[in-house]
Amino acid sequence: MKKDSYLKSPDLLPVKHSGKKISTFGFSVMWVGMAVVLAAFAIGGEGVINLPLGMVLLATLIGTIAIGLFITIVGDIGIEHGLSFPVYMRAPFGTVGTHLPSITRGVTASFWFGINTFFGSTAINGILNILTGFDNWLLCYAVFATVQLVNTAIGIKAVERFADLAAPVIILISIWMFYVLAGSATSQGINIWTWVEAPVSGTSALMAFIVVIFANMGFWATLGADIPSISRFIKAPKNERSWLKRNKGTLVGSVVVLPIIQTFIVSIGAVAYISLGVFDPVEALQQTATGAALAVLLLMIVFSQWSTNTSANVIPAATIFSNVGGPKVPFYVGVFMAGVVGTVVQPWNLFNILVPFLLIIGGILSAIVGILIVDYYVIRKRRVNVPDLYKSEGQYAYYKGINAAGFIAWTIGGISAYLFMDFSFIVGLAAGGTSYYILAKYWWFKKYNQAELEDENDEKYLGITVGRDWVIEEEAVGAEDHEGADEEVAGTGTI
Repeated sequence: MKKDSYLKSPDLLPVKHSGKKISTFGFSVMWVGMAVVLAAFAIGGEGVINLPLGMVLLATLIGTIAIGLFITIVGDIGIEHGLSFPVYMRAPFGTVGTHLPSITRGVTASFWFGINTFFGSTAINGILNILTGFDNWLLCYAVFATVQLVNTAIGIKAVERFADLAAPVIILISIWMFYVLAGSATSQGINIWTWVEAPVSGTSALMAFIVVIFANMGFWATLGADIPSISRFIKAPKNERSWLKRNKGTLVGSVVVLPIIQTFIVSIGAVAYISLGVFDPVEALQQTATGAALAVLLLMIVFSQWSTNTSANVIPAATIFSNVGGPKVPFYVGVFMAGVVGTVVQPWNLFNILVPFLLIIGGILSAIVGILIVDYYVIRKRRVNVPDLYKSEGQYAYYKGINAAGFIAWTIGGISAYLFMDFSFIVGLAAGGTSYYILAKYWWFKKYNQAELEDENDEKYLGITVGRDWVIEEEAVGAEDHEGADEEVAGTGTI
């Protein structure tokens, strides 16, 4: 095997135009599945402690439209060049340096695996309690986590495809829950639109509003960074200069469908808290339904979390861990690494501090988003010397595979976001992006020349805009393996 082979694993090669199979409608449907995440209940529940429901929903809408725009902007990397997140990260972080931000994303996905498994396990425990009187959610967690990991590791697709059907069912359940919970509140003499547990005004109200905005942005910050891994499979027209027309597939799903679904799910958590004093969806269901009906509803929650976890969390995390570990860490090992990481953080406790967690994670990842946007749009102007991304001694090797400008900017952005926690996403993005521009343009790229900066030739360094498919010669990789890897990645999402 040649020296560059480790940079050319099948799932990391550019996707050709013929390999872009996801339509605008298809990506929108994917968003319905990805956005039905019950952890969003917590944002609504915590929001109505200080703000009326209408303000919480408005803040959610603003936050998700904003992150949807960032997702679309970064997604052009996949649309234009067919590149995945860890591959393009070699440009701002280096061929070796790309592993650290990639691992950060993988660890975050593992955290979400734990949180979703916790929801699923409490639902399983509820079903067993109804049917048999059994009550041990921790044992249910261990079994449910193991089953999901084995399913992912050995590739059982039948259950996964069936589980995908659970997302629209959960939406129907949520509509039912909204009306039931709103009715319960009304029977208690509560107006869900005016009720606030601990109302605040003036500056405090503004800060509470901003926290909800950035909590929602932090919720999807992982996808804001690694959307190229999905968008590279979205259909787009060749030889299209219009950014809007080229990115229509990503734009509709991320800026229209995501905000609608997210805002609705957040509203359920808010109304549950107003009516019942809890925003855990399993608890809310157990207080609003009984018997066989409750068992069926809880079963749908199990399948919904299973579906989301498999495609959106376990596969991306396992792929990252496997790629970083090289041949010694096969995919199935990466799968169980994701499970271990997602469990040791004790997600049953993490859920209780979800909003602060989202603000921290959002700040860390937003710095990466800022760096990606500046590197791709501002410095390179969308031109990329793609072949060198797959060379261990190409222009992206920098110093021992590290782009110091990227790491310094990421540190600056992450620290800035932490210092201004309530504004974490926008602060991290601005600080990371600005510092990267200065460091890369006036220092690092003076030391390490970039071909696309020296020769600003669209025909050489653009992809689909000029009708090009990037073709990288594979080394010790079979064409069939490549096709299979593409299909697997095309089926993955992210949270």
